[in-house]
Amino acid sequence: MNNKGQDIDGGTVAEYITHLKDSFLFEESKRFDIKGNEYIGTPSKYYSVDLGIRNAKLGFRQNEYTYLMENAIYNELRCRNCSVDVGVIGIREYIEGKREYRQLEIDFVANRGDQRYYIQSAYRMDDPDKKEQELRPFLKVNDGFRKIVLVGDDVPPHTNDKGIRIMNVIDFMKDPDSLDEI
Repeated sequence: MNNKGQDIDGGTVAEYITHLKDSFLFEESKRFDIKGNEYIGTPSKYYSVDLGIRNAKLGFRQNEYTYLMENAIYNELRCRNCSVDVGVIGIREYIEGKREYRQLEIDFVANRGDQRYYIQSAYRMDDPDKKEQELRPFLKVNDGFRKIVLVGDDVPPHTNDKGIRIMNVIDFMKDPDSLDEI
């Protein structure tokens, strides 16, 4: 519903999104089934091409750092000539004695040539539950491509015992070779 209590038609929303994409204000990132190696039809994610315009339009009122960081990472990956999708991994697990299907998300599946990178954006990862939430999808991917968590916390770049690279987002952005460093 809009602010006057009226329903907005889905076709109208889709048309607006198309106009925003055609005007190069937003880019679409499609959902990609990592295990099935195919795109899936669930809703795409959209990223602002220029965070300055976004912030100016919102009057610099909405400082959602997690969203801003994720959007900035998306833009950086696109500047590094990567195609960028949202990764989805379907898993079956037991919850309270019942086997259930769940979908885990990896923020970015970035492809450049024959290289693929799985990247999570985590503004904070100082809580054990948050750390498990961010690393869990990586542990369900059984291929040899690089897995990276970019954090807002001030941490030295390091690789954990599962082979997952963890580094500060600013260090990532300042180093154009950071995707391939060990």
